Amino acid sequence: MSNNLTASDPVGVSFWLISMAMVAAAVFFFIERDRVSGKWKTSLTIAGLIQLIAAVHYFYMRDVWVTTQDTPTVFRYIDWLLTVPLQMIEFYLILAAIAVVASGVFWRLLIGTLVMLVGGFMGEAGMMDPTVGFIIGMAGWIFILYEIFAGEASQINAASGNENCQKAFNGMKWIVTIGWAIYPIGYFMGYLAGGTDANSVNLIYNLADLVNKIGFGLFIWVAAVADSSE
Repeated sequence: MSNNLTASDPVGVSFWLISMAMVAAAVFFFIERDRVSGKWKTSLTIAGLIQLIAAVHYFYMRDVWVTTQDTPTVFRYIDWLLTVPLQMIEFYLILAAIAVVASGVFWRLLIGTLVMLVGGFMGEAGMMDPTVGFIIGMAGWIFILYEIFAGEASQINAASGNENCQKAFNGMKWIVTIGWAIYPIGYFMGYLAGGTDANSVNLIYNLADLVNKIGFGLFIWVAAVADSSE
């Protein structure tokens, strides 16, 4: 296989475009943290770190794809293992900025995330039956959805009385619901529904990462800027 990215390789091009978009998003969030009040600075810093970590992994994943035309499963899950927990921490941080939040919220979101990722990785990497891995991953995702829609995190957000925080929280939870649904769809198509080509699976995952990571950070940025201007 060629070691050079070509315009005739849409998956390779998507890896490249997304890596650059995430670099740009990281720079944007780091610069914008100077516009917001102190209680929002950590949230924007984390938002920038999510983009930066993902960008580095996308550079590596692009090289793996261009060289082998194989799905870079290990690099993708290393990226998710770092960035997805940080996204869950963002729920805790924006609530902690405007209310007293028990540490249990943080740990439940983190544990749900790890269950989801470990199940998915072991299923995709062939370390366990793909169906079992899918079920474990879905259980972790459903646990997260419960926490942000009906659990303590949701209740704190509803009672906060901070309109900007509520808008950010609601936007983020819909990304976790609708945007994250792309991942199990890709998993199901690739490993449980008779299989699909690596091109399609990687394009699905790449599109999901672009929307879910940058969009997630933008919801926080909008709320932080609006709340800091009041």
